[in-house]
Amino acid sequence: MEYKIGDLVTRKSYNHDIVFVITDIIDEVYYLKGANVRLYADSPKEDLELCPDVKEDEEEEEYLNRINSLAPKNRNDYFYLPGKILHIDGDEDYLNRCLKYYNQNDIWAIGILEQEDRLPYQIRDLLEEYNPSIVVITGHDAYYKSSSSYKNSDNFIEAVKEARKYEKSHDKLIIIAGACQSNFEELIKAGATFASSPKRVNIHALDPAVVAAKISLSDVTKDIDLKGIIENTKYGIKGIGGIKTKGTMYVGYPR
Repeated sequence: MEYKIGDLVTRKSYNHDIVFVITDIIDEVYYLKGANVRLYADSPKEDLELCPDVKEDEEEEEYLNRINSLAPKNRNDYFYLPGKILHIDGDEDYLNRCLKYYNQNDIWAIGILEQEDRLPYQIRDLLEEYNPSIVVITGHDAYYKSSSSYKNSDNFIEAVKEARKYEKSHDKLIIIAGACQSNFEELIKAGATFASSPKRVNIHALDPAVVAAKISLSDVTKDIDLKGIIENTKYGIKGIGGIKTKGTMYVGYPR
């Protein structure tokens, strides 16, 4: 079997658990990116298999149907001002998917493509420029059990610390940080309001955006539905955790 860049494949040694896109082939090593999860990997050719069925696509469609249409449906005489989102992502494909999701839910969002190792140095300038209610700091990460280390968690942690120097209050700036298998506990300690990943599992490409959108559309005068927001993500409490805070949406009258 010959594979080419752009093919959808799974890995035999992992029981075909994740669908990947082949992004590069160098010296018989196949470089992979999760089609729907924020994960990079590499593999020898003999461990790959073309995506064998549409099971992943059906699960993806079911998930997207569940998270769509978050905007208030019964507007009556009121108007709504959702919280502004600054979404900083290390992956252009995932960034564009998240921006599309925000747009579908009528949420103001600005997207910035930035490599994970540059985040701590860029975050404050971006916050000062865009003054968001919510900032998403994400991209790719991984946990290496053999060395108990992480691919990018330290970069996310330092970026969160810089963001908290800019705004200490969780009610005034919601920080959503991390990616697949990130160091959840240290991200929360650093000042994140929501972070991945409590059980060091992979998260869906849209999960940070789902959390951001739900908070953007939650009333600024009320506590967020913490459990409801987390349960609305793909992998629930295994993938994302957080702390209680207020919403960021203002409600006005008349419409």
